[in-house]
Amino acid sequence: MASEHSVHQLLQALLDEHLTESGRAFWAKAQGQVADGAQGQTFANLLAMASRHAKRQPLGLTDTELAAAEGARPGWSPRAWNRLELLRINLILARPDLEQASFAEEFEALFRFADEGETCALYRSLPLLPCGERFTWRAAEACRTNMLTVFEAVTLDSPYPVTHFDDTAWHQLVIKALFLDCPLYRVSGLDQRLTPELTRMALDWAEERHSAGRHYHLGLWLCLGPHHPERVRQLLEQHWPEATTSEQRAMLLGAARAGQTQWLASVEPADPKVLPYWQNATAGRSEQAQFAPLFAELPSA
Repeated sequence: MASEHSVHQLLQALLDEHLTESGRAFWAKAQGQVADGAQGQTFANLLAMASRHAKRQPLGLTDTELAAAEGARPGWSPRAWNRLELLRINLILARPDLEQASFAEEFEALFRFADEGETCALYRSLPLLPCGERFTWRAAEACRTNMLTVFEAVTLDSPYPVTHFDDTAWHQLVIKALFLDCPLYRVSGLDQRLTPELTRMALDWAEERHSAGRHYHLGLWLCLGPHHPERVRQLLEQHWPEATTSEQRAMLLGAARAGQTQWLASVEPADPKVLPYWQNATAGRSEQAQFAPLFAELPSA
C-alpha cells in the first residue's frame, strides 16, 4: 500500500527544489497559518495569494522524481504540474482537518469562486486526499466540463477515477478523453478496466468517425480489449491500408491488446519504423506505456 508519508516527503522535496526564494518564504509562512487552523475565506485567500510567489512554469521533473512519485502512489504522477499547482496542493495537504467532515464541506466551497488555475490544483489534489470516496460527485463534475485543462486535471496521471468511479462514469470519462484526443496512455488504470462495454463504445465511436469521413485518434487503439473480436478485426483490416506510420504502430499494439494474433501474423511489416512495434505486439508487450512515444510524436503532445 502506498505511503502517505512518502508522498508528503516527495512533495516537500519538490517544493525545496522548484520554488524560488520568494515561494519558499511564502510557503513557510502560509504552512504555519494552515497548521494553526486557517479555514474558510482565509484559506481561500492563501490559495489565491500563492500566484504572487510561484509561476505556472512546468516542473520539468527528472526520471528519478517521476519514479519516486509512482513508487509513492501507483498510477499517480505530477509530471504535468506547474510550480503554482505544486504550492497550492501542498497548502491543501497541509491542512490538519483533511479527514474531517468539515474539510469535505470546505473543499467543495473552494470551487465556487476558484479561477481556472485554482480549480485545476483542487482536482489534481484528489488522489492525495484521504477518504477519497467523499469527492466522487465533484470529480464527475470535472468530466462534464468543456475546459480541457480542468478535464485533464482529474483524468490524467491520477488513480482517482479508476479507484472511485462506477462503470458508467468510468466509461464516460475514457470515451470523452478519446473524443478530445487526450493522451489516453496517461489515464491510470485503463489496462485494468478495459471492459467489454468500453470496447463497444470505442468501436461505435470509430464507426461514427468513419461514416463522417474523419480520422481516428491514436487513443482508439488503447481501448480495444479482448472483446467483440469480429468488430475489432474488421476495423483493423479496414483501416490498415490507409493508416499512417504512427497509426500502424498504434494499431499493432491495439491488436495485441485485443488478442488479434491471427491478424498480427498476417501483417508483418517491412517498414523499419513499424517493425519493432510489431515485434513488441507479437511478444505481448502492449501496455499503456508502450503508446507513450507515439503520442509524443503528435504536434499537440
